Amino acid sequence: MTQNHRLTDEQRNFFSLVSDAIYINPFSDLRHDIDRKIAGLFPDVKESHLIDKTLDEVRRRLAEIEKKNGDITTFQGRDRNLIENAFLFDFFYRYRDRFDLLIQEQLTADDVSVKVGFARDAIAYLKSRGFEFERIYHIMALSYQIRRAYYFIRDTLIGQSPAMKEFRRKLWNNVFTHDMSLYIRYLWNRMEDFSTLLLGETGTGKGTAAMAIGRSGYIPYDEKSQSFKESFPRSFVSLNLSQFPESLMESELFGHKKGSFTGAIEDFKGVFERCSPYGSIFLDEIGEIAVPVQVKLLRVLQERVFTPVGSRTESRFQGRVIAATNRSFDDVQNRKVFRDDFYYRLCSDIITVPSLRQRIQETPEELDILLAFTVNRMVGEDSPEYSFMVKDVIRKHLGPNYEWPGNVRELEQCVRRVLLNRTYSGDRKKNLGDLEARLVSGIEEGSLDAQKLLSGYCRLLHDRLGTYEDVAKRTNLDRRTVKKHILEWDND
Repeated sequence: MTQNHRLTDEQRNFFSLVSDAIYINPFSDLRHDIDRKIAGLFPDVKESHLIDKTLDEVRRRLAEIEKKNGDITTFQGRDRNLIENAFLFDFFYRYRDRFDLLIQEQLTADDVSVKVGFARDAIAYLKSRGFEFERIYHIMALSYQIRRAYYFIRDTLIGQSPAMKEFRRKLWNNVFTHDMSLYIRYLWNRMEDFSTLLLGETGTGKGTAAMAIGRSGYIPYDEKSQSFKESFPRSFVSLNLSQFPESLMESELFGHKKGSFTGAIEDFKGVFERCSPYGSIFLDEIGEIAVPVQVKLLRVLQERVFTPVGSRTESRFQGRVIAATNRSFDDVQNRKVFRDDFYYRLCSDIITVPSLRQRIQETPEELDILLAFTVNRMVGEDSPEYSFMVKDVIRKHLGPNYEWPGNVRELEQCVRRVLLNRTYSGDRKKNLGDLEARLVSGIEEGSLDAQKLLSGYCRLLHDRLGTYEDVAKRTNLDRRTVKKHILEWDND
């Protein structure tokens, strides 16, 4: 009969802190509180070396327990849970760098799921500690998921302003919920029921945020192929709904059968059919879709089925839906964008992406961080010289109170222009005098065709009135057409 061992009170307190560190959101203040408590155990250790000291202590204590008591099977109840978590803590950090390399390899390989070269070693580690194979494969999948979520949230959504810190915390919760221990027990394979709506001004990074969520889903490990069952780049599918007229919207979403309408010369798979069972669909500009399309999307969200245009056969959708709109939070909340039933089913979680204006107002150093990041991405390495040059141009030509109406996307464009021409005059579309003068000059000179004149007039009215709806009423055009004209003017 196996003997049941018990931890001492001191051991239990130490391993409880380690367990807390595993499950707490790494982007939250609570995680820092746990780190401080652990640091109190090692008061002479520098903060940068804290994790190494903690790992050394966890491994020392686990080695003593293994030598005296054996593996996890000799413990029961809470003590067993604490010992398991300590081994998982060690496992996660032991293979963290190799999971990170796997992420890079998978990004390069794209659609093909790469082989996990360290899988046998990792599985053997857990097996020797008393974990069963089914649990081991689950741990492999969770570890990979955690590293992907941390990588994409930390490294693609940078910034130290309070707004960005809170934004990253919310994204992590969106992937793992506010309680990861409960997520691991109950929800790891049921997150498709939780749809997400991202709000934010144009250019704030809603697509990047959606990708961070969509590439961080749970993907099972397949022992036979020694790889994960899906390539995470392939698991994320996006569609910008504003690009398509209403007549083609259903086909892009749900697909169509050959001959179902004029021009349907072959079968076509819509975005819902292209999404894998472990994937996510990103529907950008969802605030632009008409009510009939909302009704059909509601059926997908509620019943998880859809029917391609021209077909009578239902197909099943198993992925998760992430949507985005630049419509205001008030418009969304006041049902000016969606039907009530569609709103309540789509918005399991609403996350607002902070504007660059807010981020810089909270933390002026945010601009320096973003400039260094953007320059690095463009030239391939850190370049203080280029970063300083861009900031100097911004200081001289835009001043400290420039509002960055195009947000991060405009900042990226600013960097490009400065690198090319060492000048950037800002987004002058907001200056109504300049726009009026340009339109009047174009009319007098006869240099504007009717299409450009209408686009400029729509932009002028939007700057004055503030919403696409008001412009549509003034011009007797529909909202989508107004937005199309304004985007054409802006992109000229």
